[in-house]
Amino acid sequence: MTPLPATIPAIVRTRIRAATRRRTVPTPDDLERRALLLRLLSLLLQYPDHELTDDSPRLAAAVAALPPSPATSELALFMDWFRSEEPEALERHYVEMFDLRRKSSLYLTYYLHGDTRRRGMALLTLNNRYRAAGWDIDGGELPDHLPVVLEFAALAGPGRGEAPLRQHRRGLELIHQALTDADSPYRHLLAALRTLLPPPTDADLAAVAQLAAEGPPDEDVGLDPYGTYGEGEFAPPGAFVPPEQAPPTLTPPAPPEGHR
Repeated sequence: MTPLPATIPAIVRTRIRAATRRRTVPTPDDLERRALLLRLLSLLLQYPDHELTDDSPRLAAAVAALPPSPATSELALFMDWFRSEEPEALERHYVEMFDLRRKSSLYLTYYLHGDTRRRGMALLTLNNRYRAAGWDIDGGELPDHLPVVLEFAALAGPGRGEAPLRQHRRGLELIHQALTDADSPYRHLLAALRTLLPPPTDADLAAVAQLAAEGPPDEDVGLDPYGTYGEGEFAPPGAFVPPEQAPPTLTPPAPPEGHR
């Protein structure tokens, strides 16, 4: 490494050298192991149906074959629990954690946009990102479902593939926090994922605390097809203005003539 000029203050020289040391180029083996970690996380965060539980010995063997790391330690802890539970208990726990609790939902755009038209636009953008990379999801899940996002990251690599994970860093932090508060073993999977991402900033942590206290925005407009606007068109960025809240009603209005 070329010596730094003496005119640069010592503290700056120290930080430049430290940053240079950190910029290591991953080897093909590193990238392959990282992709395998992401794919394992994608699989294990899916609903634990019989196909997944029947395959747990092979999944545990794949985890055990990985080099030691903070991520693999967390995965091993999860697999110990996963293999010790009855399939019905796994299914109940999964539904309780991810379907019945808003703070640990696996739909990442929800934490940024709530149930608003902006979320629909974010889903469309994410789906377009997948297609631009040559990957078309089968439509069984929304494109922001964490297992889908993790599978894309494994396929497309640390740059553009992991960009959605970095974009939704605060949502991932909230999911991990909620699972930890619930003492769910799924917290180990989110902990493993956190080791692969940049650490949260102070601003991230402040935003997570606010999100945990107040929740995401709530407009209740629906998401089909990914939040259409007007006559089936998508609103341009910044164009949406929330409507005024309607007064509460005790009974729903009668349907108009011709629609009964």
